[in-house]
Amino acid sequence: MKHQEILKKLKDLKITKEDKLLARKYGYLPYMVRRYREMLGDPLPLLEAFEVPPKPTIRCNFLKVGCGKLKERLESRGFVLKQVLWCPHAYEVLREPFSLSSTPEHLDGWFYIQDKASTLPPLVLGPKPGETVADLASAPGGKATHLAQLMGNSGRLILIERRRDRAKALMSNLERMEILNANVIIDDAYNASKYGPFDKALLDAPCTGEGVIARDPSRKRSRRPEDLALMHKVQAMLLNRALDSLKPGGELVYSTCSIAPEENELVIETILKTRDDVEVLDGGEAGSPGIEEYLGWEFPFAYKCRRLWPHVHGSEGFFVCKLRKL
Repeated sequence: MKHQEILKKLKDLKITKEDKLLARKYGYLPYMVRRYREMLGDPLPLLEAFEVPPKPTIRCNFLKVGCGKLKERLESRGFVLKQVLWCPHAYEVLREPFSLSSTPEHLDGWFYIQDKASTLPPLVLGPKPGETVADLASAPGGKATHLAQLMGNSGRLILIERRRDRAKALMSNLERMEILNANVIIDDAYNASKYGPFDKALLDAPCTGEGVIARDPSRKRSRRPEDLALMHKVQAMLLNRALDSLKPGGELVYSTCSIAPEENELVIETILKTRDDVEVLDGGEAGSPGIEEYLGWEFPFAYKCRRLWPHVHGSEGFFVCKLRKL
């Protein structure tokens, strides 16, 4: 099985003296540095980028306010904003004179605070007004509220969240941002087909979080080969079930906040090898293409996927891939 193959390859990695030195210097498990070298050639720019948390980003809620008005209001208070390259209604906050979350504009639902990387999956999915769309792991609501905006607060937005405590945060954000087209369901994404079929779906899958090390340095040493192998198995299972929930011709975006090919390109490859009713669609031009070769695996579809790298794009590490059910 694929997860056993992953585990074997990770345990057979040839870790060099240089890998060990970098791992010791930056506080990683050595096998992680070796993998970064396999992905990138030189792991040092990534390791350095993970030492600096990315700037926060705000996404304008254009259902409630014009983005120009929001920008002008915040800049009058001393905030310095820069538009996100791939998202015209999102701004990196280069200077934050006081807490964004304490501003009247945030309390009134004029914007959502997030990393700029997480604005990409809803944009790649591209939901339209009137469609039936699902967010299959939707708390705390960043991507869910973004989907609602792109849908013009119309159609049906089904938000599935497994944990009741997280669903409360989701519902609070829906209320704050005046989202009107959403239904929140407490259930596991594995059961998504019960609530479909959907025109489009977003699966921001549970992952190791290997892209958010700058925000959570504990992940440098808390994820072992066994965790990656198990996570691949869970992700492929969830993606398979998510695809089942689509209408024929329906589209799905699979995303993670991980840079691990084991959780990204390799999950897509597993699905393509086990199903004949799925194709990879072009994910646009934001960020960089996916990884086409890793540890002997080849991913000929990866140029259609998108990756955001901390050392290249100044964001968290992220992976996005768009699929169509035939």
